Amino acid sequence: MAKAIRIHQNGGPEVLRWEDVEVRAPGPGEATVRHHAAGLNFLDVYFRNGMYKLPLPSGLGSEGAGVIEAVGPDVTELKPGDRVAYAGGPNGAYSERRTMSTAMLVRLPDAISFEQGAAMMLKGLTVQYLFKRTYRIQAGQTILFHAAAGGVGLIACQWARALGVTMIGTVGSADKAALARGHGCTHTIVTSRENVVQRVKEITGGAGVPVVYDSVGKDTYAASLDCLQPLGMMVSFGSASGPLPPINVGDLTSRGSLYFTRPTLTTHTARRADLLAGAADLFEVVASGKVKIEINQRYPLRDAAQAHRDLESRKTTGSTIFTV
Repeated sequence: MAKAIRIHQNGGPEVLRWEDVEVRAPGPGEATVRHHAAGLNFLDVYFRNGMYKLPLPSGLGSEGAGVIEAVGPDVTELKPGDRVAYAGGPNGAYSERRTMSTAMLVRLPDAISFEQGAAMMLKGLTVQYLFKRTYRIQAGQTILFHAAAGGVGLIACQWARALGVTMIGTVGSADKAALARGHGCTHTIVTSRENVVQRVKEITGGAGVPVVYDSVGKDTYAASLDCLQPLGMMVSFGSASGPLPPINVGDLTSRGSLYFTRPTLTTHTARRADLLAGAADLFEVVASGKVKIEINQRYPLRDAAQAHRDLESRKTTGSTIFTV
């Protein structure tokens, strides 16, 4: 038996339960992982509240790091004792131990701690595919990235700087603006007191940006489109403020033949080769010191409900982990 956070119905943080669960022996293509840490992401809120559907009852959590305890009979790429980390796949990272497919597991370099691994896999791989595959940013460009002081945002600030890219980041407060700038964000816009479109136009001399990375959703959608140059790309990769309205293609046409995409990490890591390549890129930039993984909040796993409350009320910054 092991302890895990599970949900039996959708709702607020109060539906999270700390329960005993059976951990089965690994079958073909599987491994049993003992977690040392698990990550908290806004994606978990979507599954908890029902925006993204899950068969219930269910575990929760898509990001973790730990040690392999056992492997299935046909597994040769990984072995017991290996340090591993993962992001994506079926929910269940909010647990002491779990049996899962080895397809999502990657070896964690010795230079990266379990806590760093749990804090960076989903967020770091997200930035990797956003910057290197969805829209490949180039040195000298200026981009707009919403929620720049969040877990994904702070990694993006540093990675953009390392690539020679000028990043404009939106934030919710002066303190968060200072945090984002301290991590490499060149310009910050405090949305509670500044007009995003006006400020982007001022910063870019009226040109706008070639790409907007938007995880906020409903509240920022129209402004994001208005910040783009003709032929620019709107990358919607989250819905923290609520789902987007139906996309009106006329909005893209009238603003200069814009592109719109809604990528996911699941698609970008579906092939094992792509997962390993993305993870290697992430590990390299972290090991080099160009991107530092800072954990600003830690909660015991049993306190997941409080962590969700703090995340949704925007009390957290950067990465948050659960200690297991």
